[in-house]
Amino acid sequence: MFWQYVLALHILAVVVAFGVTFAYPLLGITGARLDPRAMPWFHRMQSLITQRLISPGLLVVLLAGIYLASKLHQWSTFYVQWGVAIAVILGGLAGAFLAPNERKLSDIAARDVSAAGDGEVKWSAEYESLRTRVAGVGALASLLVLITVVLMTIQAGA
Repeated sequence: MFWQYVLALHILAVVVAFGVTFAYPLLGITGARLDPRAMPWFHRMQSLITQRLISPGLLVVLLAGIYLASKLHQWSTFYVQWGVAIAVILGGLAGAFLAPNERKLSDIAARDVSAAGDGEVKWSAEYESLRTRVAGVGALASLLVLITVVLMTIQAGA
């Protein structure tokens, strides 16, 4: 049936849109240790991935979810209502907080790298503070994705 293909698309979109975000903590910590001068690039890539992969992927997740909830008459179930709410929250976090602050992190990291000259890179308090906030919001977003996957899988409240 067609709805099963839409379900597959829905699941694939979640994997593609959010899969990379689970590697961000490892990439950020390792990058800062191995090559701190690469951090401006890393944060630019985070911003680019948010804009060109996560946001469009989230739109596919939402549209496919709307189709599935309508086709399968599931609008009154908790897991569908949760999923729609989380999609809206994640979209808001990505657009209003993550993307602009990832760009800002890139700029601040570039400034800190430049200030180091040929010496050791020392991160400014501004960079450390913003990196901690972005990482915290990213961890929250990842937790919401994981909880949503579990609820969708067990179809809580169905």
